[in-house]
Amino acid sequence: MSVRVGATPARSEVAVVAFLAFVSVLMAFGIDAALPAFDELRQDFGLDARGLSPAITGTPYFVGMAIGQLIFGVLADRFGRRPIMMVGLSVYALGALGAATANGLGMLLVGRFIWGLGAAAPAVLRMAIARDLYAGERMARVVSLVTAVFLIGPIVVPFIGEWILLTGSWRAVFAVAIALAAVALAWAFAFGETLAPEHRQPLRIRPITRAFAAVVTTRVTLWAIIAQAFFGAAFFIWLGSAQPVIDRIYGRSSQFTLLFGLSGVGMAAALLVNNRLISRFGVRPMAVRAAWVFVLAGLAGLTVAIAWGGVPPLWAWFAWALVANAMSMIMTPMCAAIALGPMADQAGMASAVLGLGQLGVGALLAALVDARIGATVTPMLVGATVFGAAGLGALLWSGRGS
Repeated sequence: MSVRVGATPARSEVAVVAFLAFVSVLMAFGIDAALPAFDELRQDFGLDARGLSPAITGTPYFVGMAIGQLIFGVLADRFGRRPIMMVGLSVYALGALGAATANGLGMLLVGRFIWGLGAAAPAVLRMAIARDLYAGERMARVVSLVTAVFLIGPIVVPFIGEWILLTGSWRAVFAVAIALAAVALAWAFAFGETLAPEHRQPLRIRPITRAFAAVVTTRVTLWAIIAQAFFGAAFFIWLGSAQPVIDRIYGRSSQFTLLFGLSGVGMAAALLVNNRLISRFGVRPMAVRAAWVFVLAGLAGLTVAIAWGGVPPLWAWFAWALVANAMSMIMTPMCAAIALGPMADQAGMASAVLGLGQLGVGALLAALVDARIGATVTPMLVGATVFGAAGLGALLWSGRGS
């Protein structure tokens, strides 16, 4: 199977993967580029004196992405993918500019929120575009490839951030996002439209509420979205707390970029392997197996952590993180494929609700855990394992009777 008939001629899979991967990297740049700058942000904005973690600078970004996906998802179902993608990328650049020039914590957080609001466009539209062009297992495999390429970001972007910080400040790191947005704008224009005219939804309250109702009343879709929200929360614990844990609990701040990059390598490898396994076993069986591995790894890691008084050896903690991050990452394309499968005519809305659950609910749940991480890694392991178990339950429930 190649590409579904849409609003424009068929594109090669390589072209689709390359474009979706680039806008995905752009979306993640706002997260990954900020991580090496946490120490500078902590000092410049007096976060320690305020009793705040540097992770607070990421929360508005995630909240903006969550809210923005509902807006852009609805608009993309009405006006098409390309114009809404270009509007979102423009907002992205505006938010990055505001954050880069902020002189106070309030302005920084506002800029980060607008930045995340703009990042919501590629976040929601990468799934909607994939659903426009592909379906079922084919969609899951393509999204897995996109995500695998996208994971070059966590590997490379922190090193780029570190390199920029050698000669500049965190403001220069943020400014790079503006240049990347300009490239994405030009590419989005050239990539063209993917939503067929007959699939466009009228921008009226009743069709919008009907599309939303279709999403939340379809068992498979709703519970796959809930499952992804919990696995997203588990992953965001890592994003928000990895740097403080490596720096303050293990005293290895100089190794953060390396360890973060290795985690990205592990996630990319897992996605590539999973891409092959999906073809053999199917999306749902692989999703359930990955969820079980996540939960069992969490229980094993928690047992080791308790045995070491909450601070296991760095290698033991990182081994758990590698497995947990790999499993939570491969859940993203599989949960998306499961959730969007029945939603051909409401793909934008379904992608928006999926993003709201993963980013909005996930980030808020993770923030509750991040706030409790102090001198041990036990809260991190407990939170991730509980969220993983809840995600497994939701995933199993989504397939009940199907």
